[in-house]
Amino acid sequence: MVVTIFIVSLITFFAFQIIPGDPVLSKLGVDADQAQIDALTNELNLDQPVIRRYFSWLTGIFKGDLGNSIRYDRDVGEMILSRLPVTFSLSIISMLLVIIFGIPIGILSAKYDKKASGFFINFLTQVSMAIPSFWTGILLMYLFGLILNWITPGAYTPWSENAFEAFKSLILPSLAIAIPNIAVIVRYLRNTILEQKNQDYTRTALSKGAKPGYVLTRHILRNALIPVVTVFGMIAAKILAGSIIIEQVFSLPGLGRLLINAISTRDLPLVQGMILYFSVLIVIINFLIDIIYKLIDPRIKYT
Repeated sequence: MVVTIFIVSLITFFAFQIIPGDPVLSKLGVDADQAQIDALTNELNLDQPVIRRYFSWLTGIFKGDLGNSIRYDRDVGEMILSRLPVTFSLSIISMLLVIIFGIPIGILSAKYDKKASGFFINFLTQVSMAIPSFWTGILLMYLFGLILNWITPGAYTPWSENAFEAFKSLILPSLAIAIPNIAVIVRYLRNTILEQKNQDYTRTALSKGAKPGYVLTRHILRNALIPVVTVFGMIAAKILAGSIIIEQVFSLPGLGRLLINAISTRDLPLVQGMILYFSVLIVIINFLIDIIYKLIDPRIKYT
């Protein structure tokens, strides 16, 4: 984890040193005089060697200081924390939808594999995987916002003001993110269940008189979940990335919109801090996935 985060910090910092554009001019404008440019360059330590600036930034991270935003002139850590509830809520609701709908539908898809209902589920998952999340979001917003008038497009209510309205404003963007990922879980789970059904232990359990439902839930599903958990770890990272675009579509004041604005204005400290945050979160998710392997299958040992 530490090595991965260190490499990400290196790539993040040095990539923005070679991208064209001047963060000083993006804040002051092209009409700024040389004295203003020199003063801001010195204030941001941009006149220092790049290696020195990197280690200064890295030292600040260990102290809990991600620097100040060039555009907003605010502490980067505080800005991330202020936008975190929106993105975090959006990601959690999306992941819950993936689990709640993906696993049962995947089991049904495998159970009725050679029947019309199984074919219908496979068709729906194929279509869901092919449609981008942002387009699904636009369709949902048009249907539930403009036609049915169930929500107000572009409106967001904080959890502290009204929890129900906050959930209402997040359910459609969460659904837009979750739909293609539900389809991925369904297809992976279906394939792994069908594969496990042909294993010797399944035939042995059935030959001993165990009911098919018991064999499915107690034996097949547990083994089938291991590759699905791996995919779910990748989906969790994908959901975090997908929220960046969806927040733009639904005008949600989350980290995604903040990151896009920071990139467009070359607000380097803010971009670096946010990418580091996303990277740490994804690394932690993958670490938790490794622990879940052990919980699902006790035979897995880490030595």
